[in-house]
Amino acid sequence: QVQLVESGGGLVQAGGSLRLSCAASGRTFSSRAMGWFRQAPGKEREFVAGVTWSGGTTVYTEAVQGRFTISRDNAKNVVLLQMNSLKPEDTAVYYCAAAPSAAGASGLRRGMVDYWGQGTQVTVSS
Repeated sequence: QVQLVESGGGLVQAGGSLRLSCAASGRTFSSRAMGWFRQAPGKEREFVAGVTWSGGTTVYTEAVQGRFTISRDNAKNVVLLQMNSLKPEDTAVYYCAAAPSAAGASGLRRGMVDYWGQGTQVTVSS
């Protein structure tokens, strides 16, 4: 069992930055790829970024490439999403996600998720 709790969302002007944090509990956290998804009003939940269990490989959706950075600290059971140069279209509820142990970051990108956090709202004003 893995429990995920997000924090760090809020309201920011376009061009600004936010850092989301996901605190994880559970013995298998460090063996799982982790990631972030988002869901805007009226849209389906979409993959944003993923990181392998070791932190050595990251993947991003094209819309955030070069602006967002995902990282993890297995000693602290934390996954971070640094979001820079935010745009109004980044407005969404952001969810932390844990992949199945064998899935990897590529599996996350295909929607393979074992556990979800409750989500944190990010609003970018123009």
